[in-house]
Amino acid sequence: MPFIEEADASPEVKAVYEDIKATRKVDWINNFWKVLANDPVTLKRTWEDLKQIMGPGTLDPVTKEMLYLAVSMTNSCDYCIVSHTAAARKAGMNDAMLAELVSIVGMANATNRMVAAYRTEPDERLIKAAAGGKKN
Repeated sequence: MPFIEEADASPEVKAVYEDIKATRKVDWINNFWKVLANDPVTLKRTWEDLKQIMGPGTLDPVTKEMLYLAVSMTNSCDYCIVSHTAAARKAGMNDAMLAELVSIVGMANATNRMVAAYRTEPDERLIKAAAGGKKN
């Protein structure tokens, strides 16, 4: 898909671009948004969802970015790994945190595959604990 540069963007795309720059406090639009701009409806919807989910909430910004990075690693999305590593560093992630995250992602993927291969059923005690002590 071609990149829709700011100079070539429709008014509706330009409005989303301006919101992205203002929200992120940056002066440029990255390639992900430029590709999505080929479908302005998807661009706007994706930006609004991302802005809401990654905005202020119970989790702090570095945790949110590290979670996004972990999922991106698991999904082998090189673009997202680069993008969210940069965002996590901007939010406060350091090299030691990144190394620990990589270890956790690797271990989780390994044990998830073992559980899936052995078709292991969850323990009742774990189900109850995961539900906050309540039985579903």
